[in-house]
Amino acid sequence: MVEKRPVNYRKLIQSTTLYITVAGISMLIIIPIFFLVSLSFLSAREAYQYPLPLLPELRAKFEIKPGDKGYLISVYDTKTGEYQSVLDTVDIEKASTYMRTYLSIEMSESEIEAQIAKLDTQDAVYFTRPRDFWHNYGTFFRITRNAGAALVRSLQIAAITILISLTIGGLAGYAFARYVFAGRNALKFSVLFVRMFPAVAIAMPMALIFARVGMYDKPLSLALIYSIGSIGLTVWITASIFLGIPVSLEEAAQVFGATKLQAFIRITFPLALPGLAAAAMYAFLGAWNETIMALILTQFNPTFPVVVYKSLMGATGQVNLAAAGGMIMALPAIIFTLFIKKYINQMWGGITV
Repeated sequence: MVEKRPVNYRKLIQSTTLYITVAGISMLIIIPIFFLVSLSFLSAREAYQYPLPLLPELRAKFEIKPGDKGYLISVYDTKTGEYQSVLDTVDIEKASTYMRTYLSIEMSESEIEAQIAKLDTQDAVYFTRPRDFWHNYGTFFRITRNAGAALVRSLQIAAITILISLTIGGLAGYAFARYVFAGRNALKFSVLFVRMFPAVAIAMPMALIFARVGMYDKPLSLALIYSIGSIGLTVWITASIFLGIPVSLEEAAQVFGATKLQAFIRITFPLALPGLAAAAMYAFLGAWNETIMALILTQFNPTFPVVVYKSLMGATGQVNLAAAGGMIMALPAIIFTLFIKKYINQMWGGITV
């Protein structure tokens, strides 16, 4: 006879609570991302419907029949199962523009005229057209001022920020890890002071300084400002990494004839790459996503986050176009993170096969 083991209700409750908590946190992260991605592909008409569609329609069904002002154009609504009127006009150009702008449908005037011509033999015309799936992304760059230039400018600023942060912060971290001097701990802690101040408190006086020296509205000025906060974090990350690398490895390389610089480049630097990659990731994300200081320190040469922000806040802004801009903004960060993922895995003890 098999003896039944008593159920550990306490352990069961703890594990159930843990799973529910993890699932809840995961949903809080995934749902906003899902709606952002979905919204970036919705047409202008779909983006302002209530409730918001979960997924965009791939095709649109139209009905054209005589109207009070000209030709009444209706679109099939999958929720109600009926055709809803969207435009009543005799202007074919206006109809084509409306389809492109609000419905993400590319249909030329001649194609619309061909459908209208069928009204001579029938009361209503029905036809289906595929949606331009990437319409919002193309439109964002067409109607947003200097969006392409701003994207390139933001990449330049992020690259310069990484270079400055890793050069100064990495060397400072090496010094804190390898050398003992008076006030080392106090100085190491003081590099984080700048991160305690609000971005606006730093940007306002720096805007005046940059204006006096002729560096206002320049990519280099923004990179310098972003580097201030990144250097402190880089110092702490790299100092911890260098402390974990035995100094005996450098001494052994010097015994075999290598200089101190050669020992650092050939021995210490490759071992410190995971920490440098983590510092580079934080520097890139900080420079790439920052908006407040960029709003204050730029006027005619905005960064891409500022362009996305203004597209959302503008009087003619459309939320679906802003969502498309947000997705474009997220793409470089995702690519950069995936590029350095193997180094981050090494830092956290992961093994890449």
